[in-house]
This record gives sequence, structure tokens and C-alpha cells, in this order.
Amino acid sequence: MIPLIFTGGTISMRLDDITGGAVPSLSGKEILAATRGIEDVAEVEVEEWGRFPGPHMTIDRMWALRNRVAEYLARSEVQGIVLTHGTDTLEESAYLNARSLQSDKPIVFTGAMRNASDLGWDGPANLLDAVRVASNPVSRGYGVLVVMSGRVYAGIDVTKAHTHLLDAFESPGLGPVGVIDDGAVIFRRALPEPQPLLEPDSLVTPVDIVNAYAGADGRLLEAARPESRGVVLSALGRGNIPPEMVPAVEHWIADGKPLVITSRAGRGRVGLTYGYRGGGRRLHDGGAILAGSRRPQQARIDLILALGAGLNVSAIREMFESYRATES
Repeated sequence: MIPLIFTGGTISMRLDDITGGAVPSLSGKEILAATRGIEDVAEVEVEEWGRFPGPHMTIDRMWALRNRVAEYLARSEVQGIVLTHGTDTLEESAYLNARSLQSDKPIVFTGAMRNASDLGWDGPANLLDAVRVASNPVSRGYGVLVVMSGRVYAGIDVTKAHTHLLDAFESPGLGPVGVIDDGAVIFRRALPEPQPLLEPDSLVTPVDIVNAYAGADGRLLEAARPESRGVVLSALGRGNIPPEMVPAVEHWIADGKPLVITSRAGRGRVGLTYGYRGGGRRLHDGGAILAGSRRPQQARIDLILALGAGLNVSAIREMFESYRATES
């Protein structure tokens, strides 16, 4: 049996005559009724969890959804789980589940890039493919997956890379783990050994992301410092920032709060290449934490989970260093 947890997103939307834009309108059962052939693939159970657009999915909602997934995983008759989700934040929910849940049963996220009023609404096809993946024995052991546009991605490395095309999702530098071809689920690569899970009883927030850019200074870092429990700095290139941001970084470190360096680049790792003021090596040696190839939104999830689990700055540094040591 495959539970279908409907949370909203474009897959649940149609055009609204008043606003002129797409808004949540369809129930899970209505989406299911438009999806021909699911009954031939698996027995399903529908849960109407919500009708949230992707930007309305807060960290607290994602955590509640993760806990609901854990309840389904504990049921012996459940083979796998499918969740519909708004694509704008789908990768964050998938990553949160991947970093905090362990099961051989596949947890499959899907959604749509076109709404039900559009020609070529992709929601039903994506939902059918997701059920195929969740119910297929070959998917066991792959953990959290994202199924979109006939491709299967690992929740640990997928991102939304295009604003509106049907094939909007990618795993930069890696590609999909598999495809759905004429109804068959075909996996083409294995996943690396997973990192130790982070399984807090609750989350610690707020944790912010601050972007570096040409000529940036420390105002945004300083504005976040009084309230935030930690911060992710989306730096330039290899993990470098303008020198005007450095004093604010030093203030964060002096406060004993974790400051994690990522890159705004879509591919590659931050590293110890540059030793000038604001360079990644200098930041690291001064107490900043380098996040390897984790993208900013992934590093933020890791930091929220780590703080919730009670890890101090030293342990958080060790956690991110372990990522860098095992990445290719």
C-alpha cells in the first residue's frame, strides 16, 4: 500500500478568474481522479494534508510533514510513500527528510510545473510515475527521491534549476539516479554512503541565509545577528566574500554562533584555495565553517537540524568537515 500525502503546490492549482493567476483549488482526491492507471500500479491511501503553495511551506510545516512520514513508515503494510509538494521549496522538504529519516522504504516527492488549467498539465503523469517508483521493489534502499518529468532524483542532491520548464529539476554534476521508461523504473547509479542522520526532537530557528555579491558589506549579517541562532553565508565562487563583509563574519564567530560558508555557484565545493582577506581559507582559519558542496538551502537545513540536536559549534564544524572529506 502507498500513502499519497497531498500538501498542495502547482499540482493542486487552476487559474482563478478574480486574481488571473493560479491558486490552490483541487483536492487530492480530484487530482487522483485525473490520474489514470494508478489503480493498476498499487493500492493507495489518500491523505489531504494541506493545499500550500511552495512558498507557504515553512520549516515548521516541513517538520510536521516529516513526522507524518515517519508515522507512515512505521506501518508494516506501507511499501513506500508519495508526497505532492510545491516545487519552489520541494528540494528543502526532500532534503530535510533525507537528513533526518532512515528507511528502506522509498519516500517519493513529486509535483507539477503546470497547473490544471494549462495545456499539458504534468501533475497526473508525475503522480503516476511517483507511485510507480514508490511501489517498485528496485527503489528500496534509495531513501528520499524526487520524481519529475520522467526522471528520478536523489533527495540529497536535487535542486530546482529552472523557473518554469517541465524538466526544471537537476542534480548538478550528477544527473538523475534513474528514469521511468514506458512504465518501467530503471536506476542508473548508486548513491554514496549516507551521512549520519540528524534526528532532533524539535528544530532550532531562526537560521538565515545571507548572500554575498560584488561590493557587499556586513549590514545584513549584522542585522541577523541579534535574533538568529546561526547563519549560512552564500559566498562567491570557492567560498570567498568582499572584504567589507569580514568584520561582520568576525562578530558572528566572536558571539559563538555557527557561520557556515557555502557558494552561490550551482556546482562545486567551497574550499581552502584563497588566502586573501575574505578568501575561503582565511574565513575558515578564522572560525567560519565550510559546507563542502552543500548548497545554501541545504546547509541551512543541516544547521537547523544540528542545532535542534544540541550540537555545539565544534560538533557542527566536524559534521560539515565530514561532508567535505567524503565528497567527490
